[in-house]
Amino acid sequence: MSSVQRRYIRLTAAVAALGMAATLAGCGAGEGAGDVTLKLVAADYGSGDANTSQKYWDDLVASFEKSHPGITVDVDVMSWKDVDREVAEMVAKGEAPDLAQIGAYADHAAADRLYKVDDILPIPTQANFLPLLARAGQVERAQYGMPFAASTRLLFYNKGLFEKAGAKPPKTWDEIRTAAEKLKGEGVKYPFALPLGTEESQAETMMWMLAGGGGYRDSGNISYDINSNENVTTFAWLKNNLVGKGLTGPVAPGELDRQEAFDAFVQGDVGMLNGHPTLMDAAEKAGVKVGKLPLPSPDGEGRPAMGVADWMMAFKQNGHRKEIGTFLTYVYEDKNVLAFSDRYDILPVTSTATATMRNDPKHRDLWPFLEELPTSELYPVGHTSWAKVSESIKKNIGKAVAPGGDPDAVLSGIARDAKDAEAAE
Repeated sequence: MSSVQRRYIRLTAAVAALGMAATLAGCGAGEGAGDVTLKLVAADYGSGDANTSQKYWDDLVASFEKSHPGITVDVDVMSWKDVDREVAEMVAKGEAPDLAQIGAYADHAAADRLYKVDDILPIPTQANFLPLLARAGQVERAQYGMPFAASTRLLFYNKGLFEKAGAKPPKTWDEIRTAAEKLKGEGVKYPFALPLGTEESQAETMMWMLAGGGGYRDSGNISYDINSNENVTTFAWLKNNLVGKGLTGPVAPGELDRQEAFDAFVQGDVGMLNGHPTLMDAAEKAGVKVGKLPLPSPDGEGRPAMGVADWMMAFKQNGHRKEIGTFLTYVYEDKNVLAFSDRYDILPVTSTATATMRNDPKHRDLWPFLEELPTSELYPVGHTSWAKVSESIKKNIGKAVAPGGDPDAVLSGIARDAKDAEAAE
């Protein structure tokens, strides 16, 4: 065999080998190369199977997948009682979802597990987040948390019970006490429901602190200031003027959880409490005529309301940056933001959806909550210390208004826990 023949045979073999490799590669591509499945874990905003958030996500995903072939989204909706813990356990096992819609993002951001919002969303989508919420999603001036749902809290009162008792909607703290005394005189079970139990007392606490001119952080948002003079004065007033006078009902505030108080309001057993839009809807469906106003301050002057936001975050572990961005851009289109808000009486988190809601009379009941949102104050969710501070509040704040309780001592104890948590950040 000549050298030319040998070279020809080697060249033919090489071409055949390359052809086989190309065929195999082409076979792989034909079987779904480029197809990506995103895993999303989300919290449930529904009250049962009939209105579970799974139905919202199923509808949204079906529409998305129809117009975005190659991207599949698998959504697992979990109870609020479990979802943060479940996501943390997935992360600990090295099985982080691509996306999580839960209550807090800062721990994951601090551990460098999350994409920055700049890396996944186009500028128009980023710029459409309400500025207050976009800032709250930042850690070290970079945004990691994308607001998904928002609400504010207002003072709710039962119009029927107020009329029967001859009480007027309060404009000051003294008027809250006066109305509660009249309600008690008419046999109302909870003249003012004050849920400072472990379920969500960090919210009730913050509402009263803000109304009293204080809050969780100092005026520069530099550090915690939980035992400020304003906060101590606020809880001394609650202890002496509401709890001490028997105006908060048969269950001690430290043992009363939010849902128990909300259920009592829906049943017509509560004169006043701090509530959110979902409670308003449930109460009115039950036949309770609900009055709403900002929680009064001691002197009747306006104070910031408490705002609440829940968060969407994108984990880097699986590397689906482009597909995550494509899906989230769709999630934050107005039609989808408004569909979620309509279904659960939640405030939208984008400027364009907010403008649409503000101009639509069918959302009239939500307008008072929308008005409060731009100037509201949110939990310090951008600090990894917040989780530990929140737990200390839930565990201890009820003691501040208990018989024999010392508001200054209780708040100072929580402040020490906050200082320790902040030092560990």
